[in-house]
Amino acid sequence: MSLHRLSSRLRQVATQARQLHISGNGQQMEALAVEADAGVARELCFFRTRETDPACHAEVHLGQYYTLPSSHLRTLFPHGLPYRFQLQMKTFNESCVMVRQPALEIISHLKKTDFSKPAIRYLLYGVNGSGKTMSLCHAVHYCYTQGWLVLHIPDAHLWVKNCKELLPSSSRPSRFDQPVEASHWLKNFKTTNEPFLSKLKTTQRYVWTKRESTEEGSTLAELVEQGLTRVRSSSDVVGALLRELRVQAGGSLEGQREHGALRVAVVVDGVNALWGQTTLKKEDRTALVPEELTLIHNLRKMVKNDWCGGAIISSLSQTGSLFTPKHAFLPQELLGEDGFDSMDPFVPVPVSNYSEKEFESCYLYYLDRNWLQHSHSRTEEGKKEMIFLSNRNPTVFERLCASL
Repeated sequence: MSLHRLSSRLRQVATQARQLHISGNGQQMEALAVEADAGVARELCFFRTRETDPACHAEVHLGQYYTLPSSHLRTLFPHGLPYRFQLQMKTFNESCVMVRQPALEIISHLKKTDFSKPAIRYLLYGVNGSGKTMSLCHAVHYCYTQGWLVLHIPDAHLWVKNCKELLPSSSRPSRFDQPVEASHWLKNFKTTNEPFLSKLKTTQRYVWTKRESTEEGSTLAELVEQGLTRVRSSSDVVGALLRELRVQAGGSLEGQREHGALRVAVVVDGVNALWGQTTLKKEDRTALVPEELTLIHNLRKMVKNDWCGGAIISSLSQTGSLFTPKHAFLPQELLGEDGFDSMDPFVPVPVSNYSEKEFESCYLYYLDRNWLQHSHSRTEEGKKEMIFLSNRNPTVFERLCASL
């Protein structure tokens, strides 16, 4: 039986039972109403799964929502969730993510990866609003629960436009630093990976100014603190931190899973920003290219697959992408020739709009949360209209339901 037919049938049973109860036929009618309400509850629970560990998610969970633990939200995603999803979390008073095929595909690959080989690059792509970022977050959550160090760039496009402060680099005259963006990212990185920072040590000496340096053998916690307390050097600190992670990934680390090996997940949402255009200008009003930005220069090194002991999980984003056609979404369109050559080889992971099952699950979830208030939206005809208007696009459907 299809989901929408099951949904309609259960609602009819519930309605009939309530009418019988109102007619006053005593305890038997009341029991029938309770049984019908239980049927509705079972219907509305169809879209949920109690399995909260992403490592245990499988095909059987496709289209179902799982709940992100609040403790993981605070540490893993201090800055990495989409703004609309954050609003939804406040409205629904819970944080649920749908289990979808792209995330399961990446998780399946990660479980089978030989980490003694160069890091494999995964690239999520799809039309606007299809759910690339949430699938990315699902895969990141898996890495976090497996004890990986997570290096998360939630929106690389923010580093190439609307910069609050742009300063000439003190270490490389041809580059420019973004101290505000760098210090903000370091703060969030520290929140997510604090347990690692006291265990990992620097492999060389770093000089910041004539009077300040970080000696070889210092903890990464000291290195990060340097960037937080001396904001002027924060961009160079990010570069030093990324270098240390590339060098030490795959090495032994006490207390970690998989025989104590350090696993590093490099996660970049909007990776096409690394080879796109910027809105930033030099003093002579000429445009900056991404390679001239210290942060972008170092991040490009991090997404190369010339290091072992981890994985590179990225996504393409047309939203926020500068000077690209609105309909573009394929890797060669958004990355450009230089970006495509730099990312090749990679594992392409397409993200499509909702399937029939996924749409039904999302629809039932909105009903359960009382997000759909208009009476027509709760009918079969109303649901068909929403399918037509949204074309089962997750973002369009969410925005459409916000007005209902």
